[in-house]
Amino acid sequence: MHNIVYVLLRRIHVPLIVLVCVYSISVLGFVLIPGMDNEGKPWDMGFFHAFYFVSFLGTTIGLGEIPYPFTDAQRLWATISIYGTVLAWLYGIGTALSLLQDPPFQSVLRMNAFRRAVNLISEPFYLVCGYGDTGSTLVRALSEAGYRSVVIEVDQSRIIALELEDLGMPVPGLCANAAEPEILAMAGLMRSNCAGVIALTNVDDVNLNVAITAKLLRPRLDTTARAESRSVEANMLSFGTNQVLNPFDTFAGRLALALHSPGMFLLYEWMTAVPHEPLREPLFPPHGRWILCGYGRFGKAVYERLLAEDVQVTVIEATPDITNAPPGTISGSGAEAVTLLEAGIKDAVGIVAGTDNDANNLSIIMTARELNPDLFMVARQN
Repeated sequence: MHNIVYVLLRRIHVPLIVLVCVYSISVLGFVLIPGMDNEGKPWDMGFFHAFYFVSFLGTTIGLGEIPYPFTDAQRLWATISIYGTVLAWLYGIGTALSLLQDPPFQSVLRMNAFRRAVNLISEPFYLVCGYGDTGSTLVRALSEAGYRSVVIEVDQSRIIALELEDLGMPVPGLCANAAEPEILAMAGLMRSNCAGVIALTNVDDVNLNVAITAKLLRPRLDTTARAESRSVEANMLSFGTNQVLNPFDTFAGRLALALHSPGMFLLYEWMTAVPHEPLREPLFPPHGRWILCGYGRFGKAVYERLLAEDVQVTVIEATPDITNAPPGTISGSGAEAVTLLEAGIKDAVGIVAGTDNDANNLSIIMTARELNPDLFMVARQN
């Protein structure tokens, strides 16, 4: 509320000063200009009558001349005051309307509304930082399970999507940087009914800052964080983060599980599926030679797991020198038929399109399917 008043006064202080000055001059003019009563005797208007007259004069109500008919001088001053007060009001109202569209003022209003919504939560809730694909799925699952949640997301379009989502219970959301401790505190980190903090942004540094802040301010609070880098993952675990999820290692582990125990993989998928999601059909990844396109963080995780399952892997990488690709790596993006043929796509049993570009991954899959329709195909969605 303090911020709202401060921004409001800072933006409309000039119109207020203009309005006060116009009213003061108009009132003073009516006090100083002599009038005449019904008997023709001189009569001076007091400040109360002058202020009363100027008040309904400025709002164009027009109740008439009080308490006696005006002299010509008073009517001339009334005419000047009419235009002066009306223009002052138009200026003030226009400024106030433009203030409602002012981004900083809108931001303050949203923050105060968000703070009030969080303070009204009396039951346990989870603080979710990041409302991308993973965050939105998690918030919906929590809502369907009867758990409240609060969302911080840096992308305003995702907050709008949250507001339009039919979740069954209100989920307060704020467009802000979750790495800032004051934002986390505003989102309810210090409240006793905050059951946990979950950092799911697509930036490792932000997730690291969220985990550090949560552990410093609430050491016993359950903290879960996403980390795409193993160094960041080790850093998070070093100061007591309860659970760190590496999406690349997680997927690679599930692919390895599907290779050696398809039944166990299917049971795991069923047990950990989002509520009300249709159950998947069994997958049976074939054993043989696989082609891996992309040797970044995702590709490295998949490569290590495939080798651990005694699967032969041929790697295709656009920048093998930079990514320290293994010997025998074929240089290229994998989207070209020539590169796939050089990697032996005709004799391969499976392909993983694991680059950091969704369009390239789709192109790789489509080209590979044309060359070998029997391939088991895996594509990464960024």
